[in-house]
Amino acid sequence: MLADIDNDEEGSGEKSAADLEAVFDVPVRLSVVLGRTRMPVAKLLKMDIGTVVELDRQVGEAIDIYVNDRLVARGEIVLVEGRLGVTMTEIIKAG
Repeated sequence: MLADIDNDEEGSGEKSAADLEAVFDVPVRLSVVLGRTRMPVAKLLKMDIGTVVELDRQVGEAIDIYVNDRLVARGEIVLVEGRLGVTMTEIIKAG
């Protein structure tokens, strides 16, 4: 007979945050993509302080949030105590 390796007491299959404790210290790479653009290397080399780069997004449009190069959420840029931050507005379900 196989042992029940599910540690929850009621056998409901539900997990708590404590069940994930083993992965809390695993580092991941978080990337927030404000937008993208393409340009020739010659134009890139001519850039200087104050150069404006036009991106493919509009002001107020949702930004993409990636964890380890996988799209996980969309969000908005926020200003908190003079620093830029991101607030998640939509979680992308794996599919």
